[in-house]
Amino acid sequence: MRLEPLDGDDPRGVLRALRAALGAGPAVALGSAERLPTDVPGGTAVVVTTSGSSGVPKSVMLSRSALTSSALATADRIGSGQWLLALPATYVAGVQVLVRSLVQGTEPAILSGRFSAPAFAHVVSGMHSSRGGTRVPTYASLVPAQLQTLVDAADADPAIGRALASFEGILIGGQALPASLRERADAHGARIVRTYGSSETAGGCVYDGVPLDGVRVATVEGELRIAGPTLSDGYLGDPALTERAFVREADGTRWYRTGDAGSVDDGVVRVTGRIDNVLVSGGVNVSLDRVERVVRELFDAVVVAAPDERWGETPVIVAARSEVPDPDAALAAARVAVEAAIGKPARPSRVILVDALPRLASGKPDRVALRALAGPGSRS
Repeated sequence: MRLEPLDGDDPRGVLRALRAALGAGPAVALGSAERLPTDVPGGTAVVVTTSGSSGVPKSVMLSRSALTSSALATADRIGSGQWLLALPATYVAGVQVLVRSLVQGTEPAILSGRFSAPAFAHVVSGMHSSRGGTRVPTYASLVPAQLQTLVDAADADPAIGRALASFEGILIGGQALPASLRERADAHGARIVRTYGSSETAGGCVYDGVPLDGVRVATVEGELRIAGPTLSDGYLGDPALTERAFVREADGTRWYRTGDAGSVDDGVVRVTGRIDNVLVSGGVNVSLDRVERVVRELFDAVVVAAPDERWGETPVIVAARSEVPDPDAALAAARVAVEAAIGKPARPSRVILVDALPRLASGKPDRVALRALAGPGSRS
């Protein structure tokens, strides 16, 4: 099957191409299409190429079946209606907003250009579709940074709060959602659904800790693995990586190795962080994900590892200046909270302030750039 690269800056163009790809049309390449083969296996609808937060490019092949299975399972879980695209169409969560719209036969609303609270409210004000005289429910998919922007604005502008409350459901994924931010969103009437998944699972496949119908999640030596109809067919042009990431049991069940640490208790999935996002401080293993979750209950920030002459490595907080007017007080508060939750070796050693946190197109923090900031000689 032919693979055609597409300009992800044109969401309507992506929508048209996806409509064809879900039928008999050519597969669509989203993200960087450099050095990709011109042909893909039959059944492939989309190839999403992303560097992810690690900076290593991966071209994930998603079949028509995986994409539509995910869209149908989402509708079964939260309902169907009109979707708002507020994420890049090259990001798997953005692709799924468009696929859900196509599967449900609705026209998505599209927020183009720079994301802002006024732009969000303006687009939402035009989402008044009805069917047979009955209002069509509305849905959106956002990342935590976008929700933070909206909640901050809603505190001062009731119109933003009404826009948030108008959705039947708002999916939040791509990064851990601080409990404090969810509570603030709830206070504005937002109906938040936490999602967990990746490009390899055709987007979110676990909603508020519960796998979608047909999806199975298990742990093997502390690593979360996922099986089901939404799995990717693998990585285009990289059979070795495909073999490492996707394993098959003797009974034929195919599992995706997520690289995430977590547990499954009574059918509820709990993600504790990346298995490889660990530093050793004074001989003690410290999960940076756990440290970051504690810090983000205090203020928006990212935690990365940095060299330390005494301890080998220590956690370092990187935050926007607007979030941290008093870095000394912020560091002191973070050290107290982290020590209470995790222990002394996990305490951050310093705060690095930047004008704005560098982010990938998906809205996730650009951890490659952040680690460079925290290298030797960095100062707060």
